[in-house]
Amino acid sequence: MKLCITSEGPSLESKVDPRFGRCRYFIIVDTDTMEFKALENLQAGASGGAGIQAGQFMSSNGVKAVLTGNVGPNAFQTLRAAGIDIFTGISGTVRDALKRYKEETLSKTQAPTTASKTGLQKT
Repeated sequence: MKLCITSEGPSLESKVDPRFGRCRYFIIVDTDTMEFKALENLQAGASGGAGIQAGQFMSSNGVKAVLTGNVGPNAFQTLRAAGIDIFTGISGTVRDALKRYKEETLSKTQAPTTASKTGLQKT
């Protein structure tokens, strides 16, 4: 199965990027083989729609789960519509996040964790 972890850099030792649509890198990992590829997020600087485009990118790459810090409402809706599981509140290194996922200690996110356009976390 393929999963994506948002990352500040291109390696498993990089820190998890707390942003989904505007993260610096997407680390896509095959959980069966542990092979991974780091893809620069070309939409990170987009003036709008970064979350939607990132969600569509996940779907087109066969990703089944996303691990990130936060996800906005548009990205959340796009990912859910594609049947992709979302896990938020993720921090530490990409390798740590992957380990927690494989240990099944993470809970699926049931709602967006940031407000639309403002980037402010809901309380």
